[in-house]
Amino acid sequence: MALILASTNLLTTRIAAGCFLLTLVVVLFYAKNWTLRGLSIGFIIFLALIWFLQERTTVHILRYAILFIGVMNSMFSVYDIYDDLISRGVNSSDAKKFAEICPCPCNGVGWGFIWGMISFIFLGASVYLGVLILA
Repeated sequence: MALILASTNLLTTRIAAGCFLLTLVVVLFYAKNWTLRGLSIGFIIFLALIWFLQERTTVHILRYAILFIGVMNSMFSVYDIYDDLISRGVNSSDAKKFAEICPCPCNGVGWGFIWGMISFIFLGASVYLGVLILA
């Protein structure tokens, strides 16, 4: 949600890209396998190239790259909740454990549905607010 809203202004886009790059550098040093390191290096190069193009040429796509990363992250969150908690109902999932602790009559699939709807509402609200800010 933060990346979607940050892509509405050039200054906030730069701040979001800087925070994302800093996070990728931290992940690069804490990663335990080379797949994650390779993905981090690839994203660092990708964002650095886009940022360079933003500052030095007439190609201004940093805003759209941050928007894309934010929307895809939110959409993957909704999909992952659906896949793990609703369609398959993994017995060791957070929703099953929460259903055992919580006194409500919901089971793990019910909590997965609730969490999925909350995630989807936040995705929709951030896209709506982003469009509202840009209009």
